[in-house]
Amino acid sequence: MKTNFPALIEAQSLVKIGDIVGAESALATMAETEGDHALVAALDEFPAKDLLAIIREYDTSKESLVNLLVTPEQFAKAVVLEKRYGDLSHEQLRGMINSVIFREGADPAEFLYEIGELDGGYDALVDYLSERTKRVEHFYRYGTFDLFEYGDEVKTQAIDDDLMNLSGDTDASLSPQDMANVIDHDWMEVTYILRFQLPELFREVLLKLRTRYQNSAQALEDAEAEMLAKDEDDEDAPKNEKEDKGDEEESAL
Repeated sequence: MKTNFPALIEAQSLVKIGDIVGAESALATMAETEGDHALVAALDEFPAKDLLAIIREYDTSKESLVNLLVTPEQFAKAVVLEKRYGDLSHEQLRGMINSVIFREGADPAEFLYEIGELDGGYDALVDYLSERTKRVEHFYRYGTFDLFEYGDEVKTQAIDDDLMNLSGDTDASLSPQDMANVIDHDWMEVTYILRFQLPELFREVLLKLRTRYQNSAQALEDAEAEMLAKDEDDEDAPKNEKEDKGDEEESAL
């Protein structure tokens, strides 16, 4: 790796041997000796996969200098690679996104926009929200995350055709409870920002969420049908064996 920053070479070597704490410490030391701007510039040369290895090991009990200084562009390049870890729960993805985009002084919408601009960015955001599909859909239609509330249906209920012409100017109001809950530095706030600040990105993410949810539901339905058919075959088997035995005995007589 050609670089004017020896600390990057050290950090990359430490990532390769699995010493994530040491790698982060090397970068932090660089910022302390050469300044924050030097670290930000250096991260442009740092491989996205190695940056991801550091960021995804966030620790909520302490501040990470890398998380505090990484730019939206640098962060986006790392986020789209997270799927390589095969984390089906996507908890690490949620944690690292929340820890960076909601840091003090950051503009979450800028980070989300940069993620959406990259190949794989939509899928990363879908992974982030995949466990909340029903509530994201409900929020889109009724302006509330509470599945048992429907807001002002005449005013806020959205139809599918509206999704294709979605804008940030929709006159939809949140209930006082949702307005209080939406500032959660988590998936609700992300959904709100996507819906009202990045409507085109929200549209694509919601369409993908719907497709994934429908595919999952269909797969579950097929599995249940297959299991039911197997149970029916198992119930019929003894009966058929008994009939075959009876036929054999009658033939012997």
